[in-house]
Amino acid sequence: MKNARYLYPSDFMADPSAHVFEGKIYIYPSHDWESGIAENDNGDHFNMKDYHVFSMEDIGGEVTDHGQVLSIADIPWGGRQLWDSDVAHKDGKYYMYFSLKDKTDIFRLGVAVSDTPYGPFVPQDNPIKGSYSIDPCAFEDEDGTHYLYFGGIWGGQLQFYRDNKIVPGSNLPHFHEQALSAKVVRLTEDMLEFDEEPRELLILDENGNPLTQGDTERRFFEASWMHKYKGKYYFSYSTGDTHLLCYAIGDNPYGPFTYQGVILTPVVGWTTHHSFVEYNGKWYLFHHDAVPSNGKTWLRSMKVVELYYNEDGTIKTIAGQ
Repeated sequence: MKNARYLYPSDFMADPSAHVFEGKIYIYPSHDWESGIAENDNGDHFNMKDYHVFSMEDIGGEVTDHGQVLSIADIPWGGRQLWDSDVAHKDGKYYMYFSLKDKTDIFRLGVAVSDTPYGPFVPQDNPIKGSYSIDPCAFEDEDGTHYLYFGGIWGGQLQFYRDNKIVPGSNLPHFHEQALSAKVVRLTEDMLEFDEEPRELLILDENGNPLTQGDTERRFFEASWMHKYKGKYYFSYSTGDTHLLCYAIGDNPYGPFTYQGVILTPVVGWTTHHSFVEYNGKWYLFHHDAVPSNGKTWLRSMKVVELYYNEDGTIKTIAGQ
């Protein structure tokens, strides 16, 4: 990929969530390791155990590893698989939202708190009430309201839920039926709980129709991210098994969102998971691939590349490889 840069070649870090805090870029990735578990569609081989935090003062500059800031051993309700996380800031505190299976092997979302963007983060004793699935993205709107976007099918377990409840016998819709969607929920003032029932995040095609489950090159799979550009809300996500990073645009944080196109074409490795950040007047895409591990999909390396918008607000597609 032209001008892309690996950020931390000495270890395997994936799913990088990037934010600007205290004048620096802070990156919150998952921590891949050689688990020894065979690959399967449930993602059992992604058996991550802890998080590190990284920072950088400029793109292309030194990347600092602030060390381990949270591990499964710290989380009272934790079982296994400490997957994607994201961090929000409010009133001098930093809130890390993370996905982790509980002791019954059900994915829940948790929150851990720190006084600094580089941790360590202290987890709450219990998961967020009413939370489920994976890949939390924390978004602060211009009015100070914070939202959480989340969800993922297959190993992320979203297919087992309807109306925010596990429904026995539920699975993926048929190809002609409306696709499963990401969820969006407003957070409470203390940032520790949901302030409402999670809502469906609807993605529409160019004719205003909801995307179908069989539209595998456009429908949602996992890896929610929300950012704002020139007054519009950009919801971006991975199509999973078709390996594309796509986006849709809406007029408010709840949507609906209209599909726009591909941000990143397939990279080496199975998953595409990302974040956007604006820094010093430029936009950047943080993501990962599995090139340094010779294509081992469970050993990924985070990287960054500059992102460009067209005059009409659409995003110029980046070639993944």
